Amino acid sequence: MGAYTKIIPHLVIRTFLPFVLGMPLIGTIIMLYILINPLLWPVLLLYGVWYYYDRHTPWRGSRASKFVRNIHLWKYCGQYFDAELVKTVDIPGDHNYIFSCHPHGAIGIGTFLSFGTEATGIAKAFPKLKFRLVTLPINFYFPLHREVFTFLGVIPSDAESIEYALNIAPKGRAVAIVPGGAEEAMDSHTNNYDLTLKDRKGFVKLAIRNGASLVPVYNFGENKTYHQLPNERGSYVRKIQTIIKRATGISPILVCGAGFFNNHFGLIPMSVKITTVVGAPIHTKKNPNPTKEEVDNLHSQYVEALVKLFEDHKLKYDVPEHVHLRIL
Repeated sequence: MGAYTKIIPHLVIRTFLPFVLGMPLIGTIIMLYILINPLLWPVLLLYGVWYYYDRHTPWRGSRASKFVRNIHLWKYCGQYFDAELVKTVDIPGDHNYIFSCHPHGAIGIGTFLSFGTEATGIAKAFPKLKFRLVTLPINFYFPLHREVFTFLGVIPSDAESIEYALNIAPKGRAVAIVPGGAEEAMDSHTNNYDLTLKDRKGFVKLAIRNGASLVPVYNFGENKTYHQLPNERGSYVRKIQTIIKRATGISPILVCGAGFFNNHFGLIPMSVKITTVVGAPIHTKKNPNPTKEEVDNLHSQYVEALVKLFEDHKLKYDVPEHVHLRIL
């Protein structure tokens, strides 16, 4: 990438990413402004009618738009992170899949770019699959933010939403989830390879119930996008964060990235390479009422496959040979 093509992604990210990340707040402020201006109430009324009419759409597979997923803004985001999607095997469209992504990172950049947009060319890599990225339901309660996510094909993390997306005919449906969630976000530190996965088995149960194959995914470089305040497990900071997380469902992480005019202090993620490596699917046998033994066995298979995927590729992405994943 030449010097000129490096400048553009940096300018785009530093100008527009704060707007993208702040969409929930911006949408709320816009609605409040309309609320206190009677002349604009017709706009609020029209949006209210639309919101009510469209309220079930995110839970019914959303409405993924090729145009929105291919907006060049996402391409510039991918260039900023030198984002790359690496597939280790071809995945046919005769099954449905749950792509399970690790680690969560501070804000899940690698997973979002690869599965929520076409920044890394997911549609070309897996042309027979239709992807839906999963996020917290709260993201669909903010004006503007809700509409963008819906057109990106993002769906809520409720079990009913995921199952609906997996059972839309024909086959070839793929749902991308991040099992570590908010807890794992609090472990997002450079050179940290802890995964919150030991007791996360809900996605495994969903896979069996719907006959969906499990696909392990690891985002190398994800934990380097921000520096986070030290919060080792058991520390006072971590205990406070955990209390807030349990009350709100959101991890209250304190991070530092780059600024508009510097690379050392600010809320813009740092320009580090993120490589999303997709492993081979683990096929399941559909059972609407899986036993605990079935879930535990598939979970063990999945963890083993994920660890192998990490070990097979870590040296290519600057992870020292002596470093291994810790499944917590």
